[in-house]
Amino acid sequence: MTTASRARVRPGWLGRFGLGLRARATLFFMLKKSLESLRQEAAESGTGTLKRSLNGISLIGLGIGVIIGAGLFSLTGLAAANHAGPAVTLSFVVAAVGCAFSALCYAEFAALVPVAGSAYTYSYATMGELFAWIIGWDLVLEYSVGAATVAISWSQYLLKFLEKYGLHLPARLVMSPFETATLHDGSVVHGYANVPAMLVVLAITAVIIRGTSGSAWFNALVVALKVAVVLVFIALGWKYIDPANYHPFIPDNTGKFGEFGWSGVLRGAGVIFFVFIGFDIVATMAQETKDPQRNMPIGILGSLVVCTVLFVLFGYVLTGLAKYTEFKNSAAPVAIAIEKTPYAWLSGAIILAILIGYTSVILVDLLGQSRVFFSMSKDGLLPPAFSKIHPKFRTPVQSNLLLGAFIALFAGFVPINVVGEMVSIGTLLAFVMVCLGVIIMRRTNPDAPRSFRTPWVPLVPILGILTCVVMMASLPWETWVRLALWLAIGLAIYYGYGQKHSKLRQQVTLGGED
Repeated sequence: MTTASRARVRPGWLGRFGLGLRARATLFFMLKKSLESLRQEAAESGTGTLKRSLNGISLIGLGIGVIIGAGLFSLTGLAAANHAGPAVTLSFVVAAVGCAFSALCYAEFAALVPVAGSAYTYSYATMGELFAWIIGWDLVLEYSVGAATVAISWSQYLLKFLEKYGLHLPARLVMSPFETATLHDGSVVHGYANVPAMLVVLAITAVIIRGTSGSAWFNALVVALKVAVVLVFIALGWKYIDPANYHPFIPDNTGKFGEFGWSGVLRGAGVIFFVFIGFDIVATMAQETKDPQRNMPIGILGSLVVCTVLFVLFGYVLTGLAKYTEFKNSAAPVAIAIEKTPYAWLSGAIILAILIGYTSVILVDLLGQSRVFFSMSKDGLLPPAFSKIHPKFRTPVQSNLLLGAFIALFAGFVPINVVGEMVSIGTLLAFVMVCLGVIIMRRTNPDAPRSFRTPWVPLVPILGILTCVVMMASLPWETWVRLALWLAIGLAIYYGYGQKHSKLRQQVTLGGED
């Protein structure tokens, strides 16, 4: 049974208002998927569907894998030095609460509509096809650029790690053709390609093609190693904490908003808010999850809770080992803190943790992106190749191969300053849509069975929307320009291809002709 035939759109509903086929074509973007059709899609099984192999623990691992990245080891020190002081631990709590508003809304939708696609699918059910396309295209930007950026950074950290053991890779093979490096003899060379960045993307693509079960085991191993390093830092550093470093716990405000005081705690929360982003990718794995009504909320909320506890402890030890002022203008505050202990070997372990952390971020980004493409393809908005399932692995192999190759080329031949900082404006916009969607769905489908309900609706979704809008407004204007250009490209594809092949539109058109 096709998606179009399941959509259950009432035939000729536009015709009742005297609208012909051409007029209907201009309004099709307002069409929404019914909750019933999405539930039928979620209940499908067989060789043409994704394999359900993930449980609640697997989902928590996936969430932790993408949330705990290298940002923890750099942004914590900057937030403490420039904004919050030792009260950066409170900033972590504030940021976590801000994320929790959106996470609660994601949990309700993931249990109510347990299909791949995350915010894209939720928007399709609440706001219509055009909004769904915008969000889906937005998430593609976030996951693809994010994976490429992290792969390039992974390559740079790999060089640092190898240099500790006297190993040096040829300069031409670790940077793009648009970058140069000065060798020891003073000569300047251009790069050929960032080979390590390309290889790590292709290797992880091969892992996820084999199936989400294998990806989950790989990610579980990576997460265990990464969390172990964080726990070791906390455990070994705890006994060398100098209580004097916590005074004053909340430094006096300098007279400028965001520079210490309680406003500094809030500004610090804004800086480290992006460390938490990643739990939303868990929602893209709904169709590969056993008992998703139960396990999706566990995965989304569980990963956020675990990371919050780890982050608070990490920030407490970091600012206890060294005075927060020592972290100013430092991208490696952990190295400064480690100098206060007799464990110099921890520096190498931290670099290894960053490498491990980046690896799991790339893995989950690639998983999330391919699942969004899978959902958009099944709806006819993208070519059918993206939704073809391998009969043995039960994964979207062609989608994985195409996206993996594209991102590998992007990581290998585009310099990191062009790729730019991976800012999560697309994810924040998706958060806004999901929070708004919960309010809409409660009004349009109030009696739908919900195994998990967001508490205090509409207060929690409204707080989620406000939190995300404030974070989006604080981003630099270049980020907004990038978003506008990407959306313009997406809308061109949508009107050039998607609207002509939309299965939901075809159902309405055929219904109107009857």
